[in-house]
Amino acid sequence: MEIKVIKDILQRNEFSADNIRKLAKENKWFLINVMGSPGAGKTSFIKAMINTFKDRFNLAVIEGDVASTIDAEEISKLGVEVLQINTGGACHLVADSINEALLSLNLKKATVVFIENIGNLICPSSFDLGENMRVVVSSVAEGDDKPYKYPIMFESSDVVVLSKIDVVEIIGFDMEKYIKGLKAIKGDNLKLFGVSFKTLEGLTELESYFSELFNSYFNRK
Repeated sequence: MEIKVIKDILQRNEFSADNIRKLAKENKWFLINVMGSPGAGKTSFIKAMINTFKDRFNLAVIEGDVASTIDAEEISKLGVEVLQINTGGACHLVADSINEALLSLNLKKATVVFIENIGNLICPSSFDLGENMRVVVSSVAEGDDKPYKYPIMFESSDVVVLSKIDVVEIIGFDMEKYIKGLKAIKGDNLKLFGVSFKTLEGLTELESYFSELFNSYFNRK
């Protein structure tokens, strides 16, 4: 008796992710997978990046949500290309959907594409989207124990943005504990930016980092 085995979903996803990498390289796109819990500040991070760089670089956004177009509508007001992906219940985006979205957007060459993943600290970390880098947005309001509880998410990310630092004292957030947890995971590779998208504290350092990153990527031969 022959037993048929369905191809592993991660293997299929990796195949699509590799295709995205090829497409991005050919067109010099820079894809950023933005992950984090619901309400952590993913959309606020993307909006801040748009406001800073929309006059200097080509920008586009792929907005992932279980349902609704609320965030996509907000981002579209900033004058950049945006495409909504609704997963209908799935807790993460997949490379197949991103590949389709990139083709649907009809992007210019040399474009920064922000991909806002589904609000979740578990599932998105396991699915490669063919991105150039991963950013996890973690908020003070979530607590200082998140690196300890969700190490894979933080380990798989290139940059950690800690948002809502204006309420550190109100929440009783232990910054030393939080950083210690991150360093245990990332070591010397830790890139942490503490910001408040409300008071704008820390945004200069964050924007300076991405400015240097984008300039280096788009100006290289």
